[in-house]
Amino acid sequence: MNIQIFGKSKCFDTKKAQRYFKERRVKFQDVDILRYGMSMGELKSVAKAVGLENLIDDKAPGAEVLRYLAFDDAKLEKLFEDPRLIRTPVVRNGKQATVGYCPEVWKSWE
Repeated sequence: MNIQIFGKSKCFDTKKAQRYFKERRVKFQDVDILRYGMSMGELKSVAKAVGLENLIDDKAPGAEVLRYLAFDDAKLEKLFEDPRLIRTPVVRNGKQATVGYCPEVWKSWE
């Protein structure tokens, strides 16, 4: 397994995801999404795995603007420019990905 957790330092679900993998002694790479963001390739890969709409954090300031963008490429570009709009944690395992706290899915990765 090659786990990456993209999260925000103050996100409760991100901390729960980190704890989930630590308790199972699964090594993971922790990425502060606000500081380092995601590459466009990573963002597209995750969007393909979970669906673009699932990536959007409806509670983030400015998220309502994304609903008015007509094209998926425009939405991806906006998420790439402003990672605060991405719902966290984003947990990747190769081409597989989840958004939010999803221990039932992660269990199947073990």
